[in-house]
Amino acid sequence: MALLADPDAPTEIAQGMVRILPARLADKWGQGRRFDVEVISEPFTTGTEDPPTLMRRIMERGSAESWDIVVALTDLPLHSHGSKLVVDLSHEHGLALLSLPPLGGLRLQTRARRAVEEAVLSLAGRRATGAEGTPRSEPLLAPFVSRLAPIHPGPVGEEETVDLRYIISGPRGYLRMLLGMVRANRPWRLVPGLSKALAAALATGAVATVNSTIWNLAESLSMPRLVIATVGSVALMIGWLIVDAQLWHRSTELSPEGRQRARLYNTSTVMTVGIGVLVCYAGLILINLVWALFILNGQVFASATGTPLHAAEYWTLSWFVASVATVGGALGSGLESDEAIRAAAYSKREQERRHMLQDNRGDQPSK
Repeated sequence: MALLADPDAPTEIAQGMVRILPARLADKWGQGRRFDVEVISEPFTTGTEDPPTLMRRIMERGSAESWDIVVALTDLPLHSHGSKLVVDLSHEHGLALLSLPPLGGLRLQTRARRAVEEAVLSLAGRRATGAEGTPRSEPLLAPFVSRLAPIHPGPVGEEETVDLRYIISGPRGYLRMLLGMVRANRPWRLVPGLSKALAAALATGAVATVNSTIWNLAESLSMPRLVIATVGSVALMIGWLIVDAQLWHRSTELSPEGRQRARLYNTSTVMTVGIGVLVCYAGLILINLVWALFILNGQVFASATGTPLHAAEYWTLSWFVASVATVGGALGSGLESDEAIRAAAYSKREQERRHMLQDNRGDQPSK
């Protein structure tokens, strides 16, 4: 059997489970059956998010390699008949299409492995009818179900090759899908990619910390105004990154599913970039605090502001300087390349997969 995985997160997840998956499948199946599993990383979803089209691609890929079972993993949020797709199965052809975002943002590796296990056992059971006992007619719901996401069987069209489908629905399902998309975007990779923006923010913060005008402003600001400064600076940074790197997804589809997909893409992008910016902001506060403890003189500060330099003053100044520095970092982010933050948006990864597919085709010898 094969795990056909989109590049990036799906491939990492597939490679993470392949070491233990054969043994777990053999143990669950019993009767001495052996499962050989290989991981194939290729952008099989490039250019389409239509589940029937993807199933045909998977079928053609499996036929070309003579695999008994193919489980395809993608980080795309798939839709079918107006519902969010979790998994499609075709027992006749031994195919499964698993969308990772509905599995949520926590313990994704474990949830994905359990989902793959149940899908494989279900497909193998149907193919073993009459040979190895009673087949398992459908996968268990246990790997998918949680309090956050009600998952249930979904409708299947007569013309589709799929014979079993699970979907996710409701507000909790939407939330879990969104968290799964943010997890697939891997926001922790955004911070190292903003090195130039962070350098600009640190330089701005270092200068602002020793500026007496900033001292007076920080001392005069109330808590609500400090919060407003934080929200404004972070929002400016997020907006500038999205606009400068062209991360906003503009759908050309007029269908409800197309508009819903665009909303999911853009919301997940804002959340991903927001997490990265907030991590940078927290880091700036800590660095500014350390710098202020090292450089500030209590007598000079008190003569300029009329307030003794205590712990509260250090904290307030570091907080306000972080907001000022974040605005400076937003200007510095214009020096970043699109590749530095491509993981923050599905549209960027789609472009990258298109280029990968074109390169692969270009490397193939002409016949």
